[in-house]
Amino acid sequence: MTCQLREIFDESQYSDLLVGLASADDAAVWRLDDDRALVFTADFFTPVVDDPYAYGAIAAANALSDVYAMGGDPFLALNLAAFPSDLPEEIVSEIIRGSAEKVREAGAIVAGGHTIDDDEPKFGLAVLGFVSPDRVGIKGGAKPGDTLILTKPLGTGIITTAYKADMAEAPHMDAAVESMTRLNRRAALLLRELDAIRGITDITGFGLLGHAYEVAVASRVRLRFEYEALPFLPGARRYADELLFPAMAGCNMEDYGANVAFEKELSYEERLLLFCPETSGGLLVSLSPQVAEAFVARRHQMGEWAWIIGQVLPEAEGAALQVV
Repeated sequence: MTCQLREIFDESQYSDLLVGLASADDAAVWRLDDDRALVFTADFFTPVVDDPYAYGAIAAANALSDVYAMGGDPFLALNLAAFPSDLPEEIVSEIIRGSAEKVREAGAIVAGGHTIDDDEPKFGLAVLGFVSPDRVGIKGGAKPGDTLILTKPLGTGIITTAYKADMAEAPHMDAAVESMTRLNRRAALLLRELDAIRGITDITGFGLLGHAYEVAVASRVRLRFEYEALPFLPGARRYADELLFPAMAGCNMEDYGANVAFEKELSYEERLLLFCPETSGGLLVSLSPQVAEAFVARRHQMGEWAWIIGQVLPEAEGAALQVV
């Protein structure tokens, strides 16, 4: 669908469309004037947890993340909802309350939305934000010599899938929910404070390697990941060993696997874990080595985490991604 739209819609005639279909980034960006540009995104999905309040909060954090990945600040959101007609009103109210409170935490407001009847619940947001036109974060900004940073651990997708199969331990699920409901706001603000954004995206449905491939292609570089440096939520590796993967993990491996050179000997399960979809994942950021060290140190001072997980290399023939 995106490819067809690119053929139909000629972006070149809109000089104020800074980011659109042509770059396939995390959100669209439209310049308003020399000082401000609009960031616009939308995202929704089926429940990943049983608790309706947590579901609403996770869906909101996930949608808001695209604005942070573009270097912006969210300011207005609309609910996008599809609920069964017989879903109890108190459940619907809790979903909407969880979302609204997460949006408020982001410094924005929910100003309306649209709901339809559907057999399977779906919920998310359309979000508007502001960003400075000369500080837009894009996937295409990574440079050879940069350090790769990740701001949340991996594993939400496999843990929630194990939970749906009644095979996840409660502490593991609690940690996953905490990660999914945590906004990327403070990480994005610190990047702005350090004036550090180069290549950036958030890790969601395509998994770490799927989204990393998008950065590599957009930036015309190779990305090299150190497997032992990758952070995982408690339980993620165990559920991988038990093959409790969502179907999308296999789809991602099929779509992106040919673009990855595994130079470290890893099991099938370990490889598949790197393609596993994430919900409301962290930011994958390319920074100069000096700024990367400062960013990680500052995150630790704030009582939060960030991990150095690899490097950016010059583009070369062969796989765009390496795992060593």
